[in-house]
Amino acid sequence: MEKNERSALRRFTDKLYGGLNMSWPAVIALAAASAALTAVFLIVPVFKDTSFYRMGVYLEAWIFLAVIIMANCRTPAESALKTFVFFLISQPLIYLLQVPFARDGFGIFKFYRYWFIVTLLTLPAAFIGWYIKKKNWISLLIFLPVLGFLSYAGVEAFRQAAADFPKLLVTALFCLAQVLLYVYTFTSNIWQKLIGLAVPLAIAAVLSLRTPHFLFAMYDDLPDSPALTSGVTVTVEDPSIADVEIVLPEDGRYHLEAHKYGETLVIVKDAEQELKYDLKVYEKDGVTQVDLTPEK
Repeated sequence: MEKNERSALRRFTDKLYGGLNMSWPAVIALAAASAALTAVFLIVPVFKDTSFYRMGVYLEAWIFLAVIIMANCRTPAESALKTFVFFLISQPLIYLLQVPFARDGFGIFKFYRYWFIVTLLTLPAAFIGWYIKKKNWISLLIFLPVLGFLSYAGVEAFRQAAADFPKLLVTALFCLAQVLLYVYTFTSNIWQKLIGLAVPLAIAAVLSLRTPHFLFAMYDDLPDSPALTSGVTVTVEDPSIADVEIVLPEDGRYHLEAHKYGETLVIVKDAEQELKYDLKVYEKDGVTQVDLTPEK
């Protein structure tokens, strides 16, 4: 019975990673469907700060979809082109679907820059990534950075789930499942499997022990919601801690991307007025917190 269960799992992975008809219409349909689902997660309030919301911010789910596309292409060039087109359609479509619900309207496309860079990188990444289908040592070498990233993301999600249960538990399990699935599917012997599990977990352990460094993004209104003009400028005294940008001047709405924990001064200049805020990025009960308050 155990042997039959293993063979059933192998039949499933062979179908998922090599047995699907990844035609151009299928790639376009997958891009549209994944974009629509992601937009729902970003728009509907109930999903905010959940594992589902992360699909519109982080890479875990997109790695899963990209690997399916790559593994079902016949050549490296086809893998590169189809993965690139998948991202070229899905990512801007996510922003476009949010426009009617966003306070920034079409201004929300300001934050497409990151995903545009990711889209460009899929061309060489998917070309090289196609060789995971060979299921040899070269395949494992190609996959190790991805396994390391997923292991680290999973460990961090488990830490947050432990501190604020069940927050990000789905993310943690999803990342772990991907690591196990890829090691099982794209390796051909026990040594490859052991290295495929041990190295990423070691990477995750080392990264988790170092000083926290992350990307935490948020939108909010400046204290007292000051009315600003389109000529407003923002200066962060220590930009290594965070970047701040005013996205809706008339309401004082800003976008913040924090890179590490710490405190710094944020100066907002507009016409004759100068506003100063104390910014504090810190961890509380395993959860990242951001405080932006008028300078004392």
